[in-house]
Amino acid sequence: MADLEVSVKNRVGLLTLNRPDKLNALTRQMGDIGLATLQEWQHDPDVGAVVLTGAGRGFCAGGDVSAMHKGTEIGGVSSTLEDKIDQLRQAHGLPWLLHTYPKVVIAVVNGPTAGAGLGLALSCDLRLASEQARFGTAYARVGYGGDYGTTWQLTNLVGQAKAKELFFLPDMISAQEAHALGLVNRVFPHDRLMDEALAIAERIAAGPLVSYRYMKANINASTTVDFRTMLDREAETHLRCGQTEDHKEGVAAFMEKRQPVFRGR
Repeated sequence: MADLEVSVKNRVGLLTLNRPDKLNALTRQMGDIGLATLQEWQHDPDVGAVVLTGAGRGFCAGGDVSAMHKGTEIGGVSSTLEDKIDQLRQAHGLPWLLHTYPKVVIAVVNGPTAGAGLGLALSCDLRLASEQARFGTAYARVGYGGDYGTTWQLTNLVGQAKAKELFFLPDMISAQEAHALGLVNRVFPHDRLMDEALAIAERIAAGPLVSYRYMKANINASTTVDFRTMLDREAETHLRCGQTEDHKEGVAAFMEKRQPVFRGR
C-alpha cells in the first residue's frame, strides 16, 4: 500500500497521507507521489480543488524520529551534507507546489500535526480542523531549525513575535487556539470534519476556477510587492477573469436572479 493514497470524487482530488501507525510521518514516497499527482491534476479539468489529509488519528507528525535515530531520515548515513541539503531542497518542492498551485488546496487536519506536517498544512490555502486537532513546531525538541516552509509561513500568518514563541517553546496548541491565531480557518466536530470539509471543497471545485487561480496568486504576491505593483497586477488579472465564460455566466445569473453554473473556464 502506498504511503500516499490518491483519489478523485465530485471534482475534488484527495491526497491522504497513509502511515497511520507512524502518525503519517513523512517519507520520500509521499513527496514523490504527491508531486507527480499534483502536476497531473494541474491540467485535469475534472479536478477543481484538492484536499490533503491524514489517515488514522493524525494529520502528520512531520519527520520520522525513528529514522532520525538511525541516521536515515534524509539520504542515509553515507550521504554527504551537500547530498542531504540537495535532497531536502527537492522534498521542499511539495510545500512550494501546494503554496503556488493554480487550484485551491485545502488541508483537512484530523488530529495532531507537527514539524514538516505543520509546514504542509500551512502551505495549503485553507485549513479545516477537527476539534481534536493539535498543532506544534516540534523542531526544538529534536534540535532542528525548521523546514518545509514553517519559518516563512508562521511568520507571515502570525507575525515574528508569535512565530518565535511557537518555535522556541514547541508546545502543542489546540485547534481552538490555532483558530484564534489565524492558523486555522474553521474548526468542526471530529465526526463531521470530513463531510464538512468535502462540502467546502466541492463548493470551491464547482466555482470560477480561473478567478480562484488569480486570487490565490495575487494574495501570495502581496506579501512581497508594494501596493502600486499589486494595483497594476490586479488591473491585468481582473480583466483576464472578465474574459472567461464563468464571468459571463456569473453576470447573467445575477441579472436573472438565479445561482450561476460555473464550468471552470
